[in-house]
Parts: sequence; C-alpha cells; structure tokens
Amino acid sequence: MRYQLSGDHHIFSFDKENKPVLQINSGDEVEIETMDCFANQICTDDDKLETLDWQRVNPATGPVFVNGAEPGDVLKVTIQKIQIAGQGVVATGKGLGVLGHLMEDLYSKIVMIKDGQVVYNEKIAFPLHPMVGVIGVAPAGEGVNCGTPGSHGGNMDTKLIGEGAVLYLPVFVEGALFGLGDLHAAMGDGEIGVSGVEVAGKVLVKLEVIKGITLNNPVVQTPEVTATIASALTLDEAADIAVADMANLLQKHTPLSMAEIATLMSAAGDLQISQVVDPLKTVRFSMPNQILASYGVEFGK
Repeated sequence: MRYQLSGDHHIFSFDKENKPVLQINSGDEVEIETMDCFANQICTDDDKLETLDWQRVNPATGPVFVNGAEPGDVLKVTIQKIQIAGQGVVATGKGLGVLGHLMEDLYSKIVMIKDGQVVYNEKIAFPLHPMVGVIGVAPAGEGVNCGTPGSHGGNMDTKLIGEGAVLYLPVFVEGALFGLGDLHAAMGDGEIGVSGVEVAGKVLVKLEVIKGITLNNPVVQTPEVTATIASALTLDEAADIAVADMANLLQKHTPLSMAEIATLMSAAGDLQISQVVDPLKTVRFSMPNQILASYGVEFGK
C-alpha cells in the first residue's frame, strides 16, 4: 500500500509519547511532505532570523506507527524519491556554527533552484544533492528534540541519506514511531555554517521491519558504500563509536581477524564528518560495497 502524509502532521521531538498520525504495515510506502528546517518561517529576504520562533525549528513529519516493529528490531527505510521546492534558504550568523564568533549579526538569504542547480548568486551555481537531514524513530527513554542526533537517528545531517539510499534504524519502542524532515537541496560535509540549502519538499519512503538483527546505531547504505553513523558530544567520541560499529559488523559477517579488519578499514575505508554544529557531533565510517560483497555481506538480509 502507498500512503500520503501531510506536513501539517509534524513533531519537534522524537518521543514515545507522540501519538501516531498514520499506521502502516511493514513493506508499505509513504509519501511524506515536509516543511523546511525553519518550519517555512523564512520565505523571502524580508523574513529575518531575528524574528524567528526558535521553538519551531527542525520539524519532522510524523510519527508513523509500523505494525510489527518491536524493541530490538531494525527499521529498514528505503528512500525512493526526494522532491524539493523551487527555492531554499541559507542561514548563519553570530554564535552559529564554526564561524559564528566572526560575525556580529544574523544572516539569511533565499536562493533559487533551477535546472538542477542551486543559484547562489549571479556568479555561483552548484549542483543539487537532495538529502534528508532529520530522520529517525522514538528513543526508549525521554524524548529527544529533532535538532539533536543520536542512536535513534534524528538530526544526523548525513549527506549519504539521499535518493536511492537505504537507512537502517534500531527500533526502541513498539511501532518504531518514524518521522523525517529537514531536507537540503545541497549540503557540505560538516554543515559548518549551521545550514545547508534548507528546503521544503516530499520524500517517498518504503518502511520494512527486519527481525533477527540488532543495531546499536544507524547504518546507511548507498549503491557505492555502507556506512556506520554515530553521534556523540565530541568528534573523537563519535569517531570511536562509528569505527567500532564497522569493525563489529565486519567481525560478525566475515572470517577476518581483528588485525585484518583494522588494516582493511585503514586502507580502504573512510572516516567522514557529517556535521559539527548540532548538540551532538555526527561522523560516519564508510566501506566500499565491493569489498563487503567479497565475503557475501548483504547488510539487512
């Protein structure tokens, strides 16, 4: 079955107390409409961050209750299509991001999206790379605001989570309580200025419950790579977790020794920064699918 979910059904935290707005079966598809990360509050250059309601930032549309999802399962999220609006907004300013200490004011600008490119100004245009910034499930304990990433997913701002990717999320509560939002037309690794090209749009996803495998943190798979994703207070901590998760995956699915795994990861894998501007920092460790396929590793099966 295919369903549609309006952006009017949104949440500002992933929380087991949120009431589901849609109930589906494993294998169903949902087209999810989203607001941008500012809840569509900045639509023209006359709309300023100074007047923004910061309590309405990073909304996710949902939650979706997936029948059969239980704690300890994995929710497989296939991102089948991303449609984005014809304009986006970039923003930064004093106290925001890595360079916020060098600015005195808040700044935002509307940018147009045309012919497969972001038109940044009269001289600069660059290709679109639509992706999902906020995507996750409800955690087992207290709710987590949509601006913060974690083991449940959330604001991971990981550019691999785009059209054609498959995201695997650990399930912590019955039904998973899935949601997504915070689309970007493009975003660089790190998101150092605190925004990508923020856009509203629609995402078509297929949601499937997987039994018999356990995850501590999200994993994303593209046609080229499989990546473990981790978020922590520091990049060092997040890096340690992402590397350990990948090493554990390889140890579980291959006959390689830990020494072989370490040297293989060091030679062929990539430790990459997803974002450095959220309350927790997010990194990923990517391994080429070609190498995993050498041992018949098909994650999620």
